[in-house]
Amino acid sequence: QVQLVESGGGLVQPGGSLRLSCAASGSIFSINVMGWYRQPPGKQRELVATIISGGNTDYADSVKGRFTVSRDNAKNTVYLQMNSLKPEDTAVYYCYARARSTVAIAWRDYWGQGTQVTVSS
Repeated sequence: QVQLVESGGGLVQPGGSLRLSCAASGSIFSINVMGWYRQPPGKQRELVATIISGGNTDYADSVKGRFTVSRDNAKNTVYLQMNSLKPEDTAVYYCYARARSTVAIAWRDYWGQGTQVTVSS
């Protein structure tokens, strides 16, 4: 119904930057929340940042001041600009959207397939 496709992961040195993108496609009626979660090796998935359709954002304390989430509603795309990256930011990053499709009335949570971000020298 709604598909999320991430891009932009990779290997970066500590202190470097990366920009992740995630485009939603499919039978989209409306998207409320979009954002990013991550799962470090051996740990549970955790919130990174979210942004609602009106523009309000929420960040994990560990990324405040370093990461910026933004959104292009016309393109159904969410971005995550990651600066001053640290080794502890290494994780699989998952795109998230809470959306309604044209074929189902209920709001549902959708996830991307994940993209690896590795911060290492």
